[in-house]
Amino acid sequence: MNESVDSVEKEARNMGLLVYAASIAGYIIPLGSIIGPLIVWLMKRDEFEFVNECGKNCLNFKLSLLIYVVISTILAFVGIGILLLVVLGLLDIICTIIGIIRAGEGKAYRYPLTINFIK
Repeated sequence: MNESVDSVEKEARNMGLLVYAASIAGYIIPLGSIIGPLIVWLMKRDEFEFVNECGKNCLNFKLSLLIYVVISTILAFVGIGILLLVVLGLLDIICTIIGIIRAGEGKAYRYPLTINFIK
């Protein structure tokens, strides 16, 4: 009985990790950083509460980041937006790596600077 609980918990951690890791698709596919986690979250959110929490955290951050990138792109015409775009890119990479590591530990990562669209 203990083995089945451990295997379910491990599968939940792996799926949570996959939610965060799927956001890397955004560097290959346009809007992939939203579509990748969205697919995993929609498939597994009812099965695992941990995946539901990871999915909401990841999607809220990626949607917030999209808004920040649009604003920074507009500000790039003024000059400051270019620096903001670089900072946002670094923030995305660093936070995604931290999210993957935390999910592997069984902890849902709460991204900084996140607007909660999905409650």
